[in-house]
Amino acid sequence: MRIRPGIELAGLSDVGCLRQNNEDRYSYWEPGREEQFRRKGRLAMVADGMGGMEGGQEASRIAVETVEKVYSHAVNGDPQSALLEGFRAAHARIQAHAGRNPELQGMGTTCTAIVLRDASLYYAHVGDSRLYLVRDSTIRSLTHDQSYVARLVEQGVISATEALSHPHRNILIMALGVGPDILPEFSEQPVALERGDTLLLCTDGLWSMVSESEMQLAIANASLGNACRSLVESAKQRGAPDNVTIQALGVK
Repeated sequence: MRIRPGIELAGLSDVGCLRQNNEDRYSYWEPGREEQFRRKGRLAMVADGMGGMEGGQEASRIAVETVEKVYSHAVNGDPQSALLEGFRAAHARIQAHAGRNPELQGMGTTCTAIVLRDASLYYAHVGDSRLYLVRDSTIRSLTHDQSYVARLVEQGVISATEALSHPHRNILIMALGVGPDILPEFSEQPVALERGDTLLLCTDGLWSMVSESEMQLAIANASLGNACRSLVESAKQRGAPDNVTIQALGVK
């Protein structure tokens, strides 16, 4: 895979300590032709499937492949609208696949996708995988979890700390392939990036086990490849009951 200058890229996915199969998926894509690269930039994604081992794997695979295909073939020059079109297509294709395979009924997936074009970031998000921006000594999540416990936190019913051990923390209120429609989260305007910024995409198997401050320190003190490995290892040392996936892109 060709990666043009301008970013440092690293990613890692691990089955974790308790699961038999890895239902997570991550990907990176950029066009082969220079003219297309100038228009489309770079596309990166993470997805966390659900609905049983085969269902979860299929849902995350379909989501990543569909979003990439739709985005790469989009004729509209607007990255944000192309991402959202990809999410809508993935939602429909997962449902259609489940309809043809009754044993896969109920399958779905989170999906967090970003586009980097020049110094601008575009993103779309469904579920509880996350997108973080690490800048200097700070880290902040650009996405909000579309989950039951996240809504309880927003309403002030429970604290963010209580949410981590809540018995219903894995219940999503939105996922690709589930329900009649989706409402992806996205930024109304592209996010301006700076040289030295790092973008982290990760599934809940990572962020539920590793704190944001630990993520920021890992990025600050190691190459992105080593940072990804150390963060996944930290999650596994703490039991990692879920699959653990991270993808990091550093802006040069």
